[in-house]
Amino acid sequence: MQALKAELLRLLREDEEFRLAVAGLLGLDTVLGELKKLREDFNKLVELENRRWEENSKRWEENWRMWEENSKRWEENNKRWEENNRKWEEAYKRFEAIEAELKGLREDFNRGFDELRRRIDALGARWGIASESAFREGMRGVIERILGAGKVERWMYYDREGEVYGHPAMVEVDVAVKDGEHILIEVKSSVSRGDVAVFRRIGELYEKVNRVKPRLIMVSPYVDPRALEDARILGVEIYT
Repeated sequence: MQALKAELLRLLREDEEFRLAVAGLLGLDTVLGELKKLREDFNKLVELENRRWEENSKRWEENWRMWEENSKRWEENNKRWEENNRKWEEAYKRFEAIEAELKGLREDFNRGFDELRRRIDALGARWGIASESAFREGMRGVIERILGAGKVERWMYYDREGEVYGHPAMVEVDVAVKDGEHILIEVKSSVSRGDVAVFRRIGELYEKVNRVKPRLIMVSPYVDPRALEDARILGVEIYT
């Protein structure tokens, strides 16, 4: 009996066909089939999870590489930002230095201008040319010597039509006549573009009234550069 039992146990261990036959006789074949199917399903599940794990691993590796690349970019951007901050600080320091220098230059200029103005005022008071009318009178003799003309006279005419100033007004201008040439002379402490335009209209009025085209001369120590260009275009001679 013991030998038979041992033989049966050996066959159950080693002979699968015998084992299945016994299982069928005992009604266990259905259970074994389900177990086999469960094992197959389990293996498929394990295989699927392995594939998912591999895919997730690849994605993780890709995400990790992207993270590393972004980290490098962030580091580079941080370096650039720090460099830009450093340059900005240097530029701001230079700007402050330039601003301080400009402030000093402006103060020096204002002091120099005030000193120059005081000297000009003193010179004007000394020579009697503090006002434009006094300056014009003081230059009258100089103009006569420069032009080599006779007496410089004052021409006055009431402009009823307002051709010069845009409304009726008395028009006055210095006139010198040399060798039959009529020379209108305007002496001013400074000449602007408007002064040139007005003087040109005075010349046109003089020509209309006297039937003589005059030569137009302006004399001034200071002339606006734009007024110089206007004078060249309008035929007005400028002497400074």
